[in-house]
Amino acid sequence: MIAIAIMRSLRPHQWTKNLILFAPLIFSRRLFDIDSTLICLAATAVFCATSGAVYLWNDVQDRERDREHPVKRMRPVASGELPVKAAATAAPALAAVAIGAALMLDVRFAALAAAYLINNIVYSTLLKHVVILDVGSIALGFVLRVLAGAAVIHVEASPWLIMCTILLACFLGFAKRRHEIVLLDGSDGDHRRVLADYSEYLLDQMIMITAASTVMSYALYTVSDKAIDSFGTTNLIYTVPFVLYGLFRYLYLVHKRNKGGSPSRLLLTDAALLIDVALWLAACCVIVYLN
Repeated sequence: MIAIAIMRSLRPHQWTKNLILFAPLIFSRRLFDIDSTLICLAATAVFCATSGAVYLWNDVQDRERDREHPVKRMRPVASGELPVKAAATAAPALAAVAIGAALMLDVRFAALAAAYLINNIVYSTLLKHVVILDVGSIALGFVLRVLAGAAVIHVEASPWLIMCTILLACFLGFAKRRHEIVLLDGSDGDHRRVLADYSEYLLDQMIMITAASTVMSYALYTVSDKAIDSFGTTNLIYTVPFVLYGLFRYLYLVHKRNKGGSPSRLLLTDAALLIDVALWLAACCVIVYLN
């Protein structure tokens, strides 16, 4: 059925990325404020719809290249399961509904949701073909999610949170590019032109830099004056080992298991990574809320 094919094209497994909207809620110590949490849930739903519309439109634009990819050729549009006309109609309609819902929540939030949509359109039409800027655009998408999560509950997004988000997103983006190069094995430029400008060695250097920078930025944040003033403790530093393990585990999966093509799917399917994230979140909540 077309409805099922459209739902698959929205890539629900990718919606876990939108949970980053909860970061400002958690670290502003408003997780147990019912109104703020409900608003954040609604905002996350808006971003799920917005990102789903983007995925659907990308599938229409990339259908010919996707048919040459060993995994993406199974997507509904590329495989012919979902007619191009139906997908091309559903994408803007869903985006319009999402922006309309965003306006009902908050004007600033709606502006950031629209900026996220525009960023993805620019990425799909231009930036995904430009080396380094392609990953930069992906990182910007995560930053806009964080800013939107803060705007919708009317709190300030910490510069530390923004910095860590940028670095982590770049780390995941470069790891994804590396996975694509390995998976396509020499035919990478045929599927995605920008991959011809990368190499495994170059990406390994970028991955190492962003991984180290992510850990250092997070560690410095845990002992920063802002964190100590906000939470009244330096105990947040004890969550650093969870961040270290998470990055090391991800690197292991990328280099030894040839994974990393879909960070969100990896988070849902790798038990060790999922447990680590859950423990990190639990430790943060205990330290932030029970101090």
